[in-house]
Amino acid sequence: MPGLANVTGLFDNDYDEDGFRQCSVTGLSIHRSAERFVKLFGLTAVVALVVGGVFAFTVAMTRWELVGLLPEDGYYTHLSMHAWNILIFWMVFMEIAILYVGGPIVLGRRLEATLLAKVGWLVMVAGAIGVNYSIWTATDTGAQEAPLLTAYVPLEVSAEFYAAAVVFLLGATVAALPFFVTIWKEKRGEAAKTLPLVAFGAFVTGIIAVEAILGGIAAFGYALVWRLGLIGSIDPGIYRQLYWIVGHGTQQINLLAMITVWYFLTHVVGGAVVVSEKVSRSAFILYLFFINLGAAHHLMVDPGVSAGWRIFNTSYAFYGAAFASMIHAFAIPAGLEAGRRQRGLGGGLFGWLTSAPWKNPVFSATIFSIILFGFAGGITGVLMGQMQLNMTWHNTFATVGHFHGTVAVGTTLAFVGLVFFVIKTMFRRDFVSDRLATLIPYFYAGAMGIVVLMMMYIGILYGVPRRTSSVVRNIPGAEFSLSAAAPLMNVFGVFAVLAILGGVLFVVAAVGSLLFGDRLENGSEGGMLPDGGLQTDGGTSVHAADLRGTFGLCLIFMATFVALYALNWFLLTQLWSIGA
Repeated sequence: MPGLANVTGLFDNDYDEDGFRQCSVTGLSIHRSAERFVKLFGLTAVVALVVGGVFAFTVAMTRWELVGLLPEDGYYTHLSMHAWNILIFWMVFMEIAILYVGGPIVLGRRLEATLLAKVGWLVMVAGAIGVNYSIWTATDTGAQEAPLLTAYVPLEVSAEFYAAAVVFLLGATVAALPFFVTIWKEKRGEAAKTLPLVAFGAFVTGIIAVEAILGGIAAFGYALVWRLGLIGSIDPGIYRQLYWIVGHGTQQINLLAMITVWYFLTHVVGGAVVVSEKVSRSAFILYLFFINLGAAHHLMVDPGVSAGWRIFNTSYAFYGAAFASMIHAFAIPAGLEAGRRQRGLGGGLFGWLTSAPWKNPVFSATIFSIILFGFAGGITGVLMGQMQLNMTWHNTFATVGHFHGTVAVGTTLAFVGLVFFVIKTMFRRDFVSDRLATLIPYFYAGAMGIVVLMMMYIGILYGVPRRTSSVVRNIPGAEFSLSAAAPLMNVFGVFAVLAILGGVLFVVAAVGSLLFGDRLENGSEGGMLPDGGLQTDGGTSVHAADLRGTFGLCLIFMATFVALYALNWFLLTQLWSIGA
């Protein structure tokens, strides 16, 4: 087995004289420029995941009041470190890697403007280090100085924090430019040429990413000039409007990047086909116009926006984004069912699914991502996006449950699957332990799924607030107690520890495979294609396929959604009684 001395070999593969090689799993022609930067950004993302995971433990052990690990000032510092490293750095570094996969690799082109990619990576790393330093050193000045993700003005945090945040966002913008240049060169002179669906999804992801990043630069730049004394005052309302362009926009980048990964990985390792290119593309376009308007649910009680604006964004505009999600929720499992049935893989109602390669961690992580995101993140997101329901539980622990359902479960599991895929296909390393790699998606998905469920339950039914280190035992000065939630908080604490352990196992498996995994020979697919793959799409029309299994799954999903929607409206009637 290769040892630590072979780390530099992680970026080497056998390329032809033009710098290309043929991937034995996807059949794609991969250029060294794209492959090396996918590896670089992916490795950096895992480092951010490790840092954020350390603080996930300290934050969870503080919210679990039976342990009560940190005092309040330390809690806010650790919460900020956790949020920035998991929600921003881990995600954005991975998303730049996904752009390079969806662009030059899927298109079979070299990555253009590689100097910009290098500069972007260096600036992003400098910004991430600066943000972490400014948060960590804020402990000397008390809890109010620890900048949470929102960092709402006029509460003051250091100018260094705002500057570092702007630097990171500028770096991400620069790092995204090579992707757009590659797309432009692909389309130049062939305007009528259609981008592959994965490349199209990456393109829409890139557009929304730039929009969100520019909003963040505007928000943090505005606060920076104020903290530097260049302007005498700052309008908190304007800041909030600008901030939520990036604050919620980053989560929309996560969403689109995740869905792009779903299409790619189910196709490669599960043998899925595309049910309808036009319909799936239409769903991405709906996201382009409507998804960022969902940020309105963070401004429900903001005096700076009108009631009409709130109603339009949380109703009609929000429905456009929800409809797009429903399209993907049908198209991806339908494509998987159609592709597998065309190959004779599984009969009956769900045989196509039960016969799938569940021992392949790439496949299982992707499917668990789809399922848990849909139920834990998607349904709760639609509920929270409704103005009336939002007012009842927006700033409770349920909100934390919602975005952990989207990011910590859905997006993270999709990215875990992609990392495992990259280890085999780009780093050309075998897993250091097949059993461990197989176990990780099951272990993490199960534990984190229960954590999210407890968060939602505690927030909606007990009203336990977010961002507060101690509330279950007592709330100083309050005439009521939340001690009834203590048993569920204990369940939350136990499974939070297990979920973090799952994250540790993933890092051990990934890093261990890179350092000590056997190198895969040229032409070896490393067990990634048990019965699927891009090279075996079959020739039968997808419309001839039996899709009753997918319809059955959709009915289960819709029944769950209707039941939860009705339950939350019932709870609302108990809170807001109407009568004479």
